[in-house]
Amino acid sequence: MPADDVPAMHDSMPREIPWHRQRWPWLLMLGPGIVVVAGIITLWLAVASDDGLVADDYYKRGLAINRTLARADRAAELGMAATVDVDSAGRARVALRARDRAALPVAIRLAVLHPTRAGADHRAVLVRGPDGDYVGSIAPLTSGRWLVAVETDDWRLPIVEVDGLVRAVRVTSGAR
Repeated sequence: MPADDVPAMHDSMPREIPWHRQRWPWLLMLGPGIVVVAGIITLWLAVASDDGLVADDYYKRGLAINRTLARADRAAELGMAATVDVDSAGRARVALRARDRAALPVAIRLAVLHPTRAGADHRAVLVRGPDGDYVGSIAPLTSGRWLVAVETDDWRLPIVEVDGLVRAVRVTSGAR
């Protein structure tokens, strides 16, 4: 039989396609590849973002709650009440009332706190003016949700939540 009459074996056999040219390995690797990319993105977010609501000194803050509650009780004993007003320029005025006018301090602390962003908090020491109201200034407030606190070292009025501008906000002490 002449060599030309023998069918060539390599012509009748299917050709091997390299694995990287086939579709199935890539489809099988797609799922784990997506998971790896998502894990890297999650790791980057965890490292780059700030956990502003997580306290490192949670035990000390827990102990401070007892002191804060005692200060709130003291405000209730004194019959403290306040009306807080902050205008658009940041001028703060607090009309503070107590059962005994002698209990009114020379200065008070006003805190206007953002519920979720500590960097947006505003604090000021207000001094009693000639009309008896406490005046001072803080950075101008944007509209939004705010927590308003009035306090001294001896007493603290309960925090009041305000939605919008801090205008004529009434803060009263009450028995727990």
